[in-house]
Amino acid sequence: MIKKLLIANRGEIACRIIRTARTMGVATVAVYSDADAKALHVRQADEAVHIGPSPAAESYLVGEKIIAAAKQTGAEAIHPGYGFLSENADFAQAVQDAGLIWVGPNPDSIRAMGLKDSAKELMQAAGVPVTPGYLGDDQSVERLEKEADAIGYPVLIKAVAGGGGKGMRKVDAAQHFEADLESCRREAKASFGNDHVLLEKWITSPRHIEVQVFGDSHGTVVHLFERDCSLQRRHQKVIEEAPAPGMDAATREEICCAAIRAAKAVDYVGAGTIEFIADASEGLRADRIFFMEMNTRLQVEHPVTEEITGVDLVEWQLRVASGEPIPLKQDEIQINGHAIEARLYAEDPAKGFLPSTGRLEELVLDQTVARIETGVMAGDTVSPFYDPMIAKIVIFQPTRRQAINALKLALDESIVFPVKTNKGFLFECLDHPEFAAGNLDTGMIEREGEALLPKTQPSQQAADAAGWRLRADQFDWDAPTHSLLDRNLYGFRLNTRPQTTVNLWSSEAYYSAQTESIGNLASFGNRDHTVLVTERGQDWHFTPHPDRGTGSASAADGAILSPMPGKVIAVDVAEGDSVTAGQRLMVLEAMKMEHALTAPFDGIVAELNASEGGQVQVEAVLCVVEPSE
Repeated sequence: MIKKLLIANRGEIACRIIRTARTMGVATVAVYSDADAKALHVRQADEAVHIGPSPAAESYLVGEKIIAAAKQTGAEAIHPGYGFLSENADFAQAVQDAGLIWVGPNPDSIRAMGLKDSAKELMQAAGVPVTPGYLGDDQSVERLEKEADAIGYPVLIKAVAGGGGKGMRKVDAAQHFEADLESCRREAKASFGNDHVLLEKWITSPRHIEVQVFGDSHGTVVHLFERDCSLQRRHQKVIEEAPAPGMDAATREEICCAAIRAAKAVDYVGAGTIEFIADASEGLRADRIFFMEMNTRLQVEHPVTEEITGVDLVEWQLRVASGEPIPLKQDEIQINGHAIEARLYAEDPAKGFLPSTGRLEELVLDQTVARIETGVMAGDTVSPFYDPMIAKIVIFQPTRRQAINALKLALDESIVFPVKTNKGFLFECLDHPEFAAGNLDTGMIEREGEALLPKTQPSQQAADAAGWRLRADQFDWDAPTHSLLDRNLYGFRLNTRPQTTVNLWSSEAYYSAQTESIGNLASFGNRDHTVLVTERGQDWHFTPHPDRGTGSASAADGAILSPMPGKVIAVDVAEGDSVTAGQRLMVLEAMKMEHALTAPFDGIVAELNASEGGQVQVEAVLCVVEPSE
């Protein structure tokens, strides 16, 4: 067994690997950039090595630095996690050439599945069903147009080296093909250095179904059943679950056997995922599920598979990398219950899902009903340099309906302050009737649009709930619609039925309560008396400045707030100027993006607190527009 393991990653996956390694008695080595010097994975590991500046291209993506860190600390093996260098065959080979153990598949297996066109050809030869399309070397516009016509519109153009939704274009009609092809090629060239494309038939009701496979060095390959990852936004997974809703036994057997054939075709060792696209226009059917690609690493959503099978996939990875056989035979792996995972991101759905960076003053994630996978704690900072995931919230229950309800409750009971999150968006997705019924596909979020976005203003009930204060004697309690807690310490007013249940707890930083009808309420009394009310997963921040709005970070009251830390690169107005609704006031540059701030209505610039070239913090009041008389 491996004695010391270096983890070539960061954040929640690094913490996840450390947790299992510790239970197995394996010492761990973390690597970190400047931005991660005080990160949770660094604090949890037995040792830590600095590998460079904050940008990933100068630290986590520099294989030579990672191998040197392993040598320096005496680590025998390197676990790549996912992302970064996890599917880089050259790095895997370099690790092995350095005399270290690579906790992952053989470099040749990674290469075999690295390009989508050659992978599909390999799968066809192995008897794995693939989507009808064109994989040829002739990349002329004329040939591609001809093949698209033969396949039939709509068609999907995909970069052969693509991933993460980049280098993909759906083409609905022949007259758009050439322009979409050029756009796809430009993006693929810029992202992957390869503008080679393939064509696939567009599936009208697509479900994203993937199968977890595992191989060892003794020739055994098993599957751990399927996951459904159909709920996606811009080709990025939002909510994942296992098993897939609506999957019958015969279809499950067919897709899982196909996944094993796929893994055996490349002599696969370790954890991997075979991704399929299913035409669900008539439900899930074995003859309408096609190979899409293979991910030659552990997946972000692996916890849902662990929950329904009782298997620790990271433990299996370490055992198999040490030369041991897979611990269980295929018939010993069974499905039990239902698991569902939501990705909690530091982002603001109300502002086009812009990342929301900054210090997590408060972070409380309910671990009584949920498995929490995170790389941050209260007091840590969400950095602009990396993926803005705060946590994965994983629920396991006997049934899918129970799992959905428990996850909604976990979202309502979570506290994240003051960083904005997608909690409300996740809640609305879970609560949507089509999702609840299992009638989902990869286009659901795009199709439903604004129906899945949280409200831009709190309800009157939520506003009434914000009557919470540290001392009850600050309020007039004559109204019959209040719940009175300890009068000497806390006060809470709720405009709802008198029998509403209220539970109270406190910490050094805040006081909090839950009610049947609202969700979570928290008072950050030792800060600025900010009150947080959670309604349908959405957080509303109420402050003692009513003239500055409810804390929803909108400009509905005329206060223009900075959506994130950044630099003011243009100011188009001066105090006293008249402005019209939608007029640009200034431009903020943050996280390599330009964000125009505009007037919410016709009015006068009453206050201007920003100047060109100035640095601003998140939610700083940059400008105040007062309505015209």
